[in-house]
Amino acid sequence: MSEHVFETEQAYPALGRVEIAPEVIEVIAGIAASEVDGIAQMRGNFAAGVAERFGKKHHGKGVKVDLRDDGVVIDLYCLVQFGASIPNVAKKVQENVRQALWNMTGLEASEVNVHIVGIQFEGGKQEQGVVEQ
Repeated sequence: MSEHVFETEQAYPALGRVEIAPEVIEVIAGIAASEVDGIAQMRGNFAAGVAERFGKKHHGKGVKVDLRDDGVVIDLYCLVQFGASIPNVAKKVQENVRQALWNMTGLEASEVNVHIVGIQFEGGKQEQGVVEQ
């Protein structure tokens, strides 16, 4: 995770400033993406998988946030349900994440990149490509 924080432009000089950690943006994006019909699950890293086995839910799983000078770039790594239209699902994910981020933080993402890394079939069996995060 990045140690940087993002300062919103909606700071109130008399009261102080508002800083948003990248982890907060990851959680918002992860929840917004998983709410879209057709998304089977988000793909996380090994540490997130181990934590979930011990009962800790990791809502930022499958999300990478990059705070750049020109804005916030969000990369989402998703598994879609078999039979879902990948272009439609990806577009809905982009729209939902962008809207959730704006509603909750007032930030606008410069990019929301959706990476489809696998397909989940009805029986829970997963077919994944080899994609490194």
